[in-house]
Amino acid sequence: MRRYFSVLLIALAVLGGTLAQTGCVVVAPRPARVWVPGYWGPSHVWVGGYWRYH
Repeated sequence: MRRYFSVLLIALAVLGGTLAQTGCVVVAPRPARVWVPGYWGPSHVWVGGYWRYH
């Protein structure tokens, strides 16, 4: 009985490790437009916000 339990425990550990590694899915980012908010530039000049491709 102990032998079956230890084999089952090892099999579950291997299966759990395999499933834990399959959770990461990497998808290439698509180009999108993002809003860059306004900010204070050098010499205290206000630079207005604008759209840019990211």
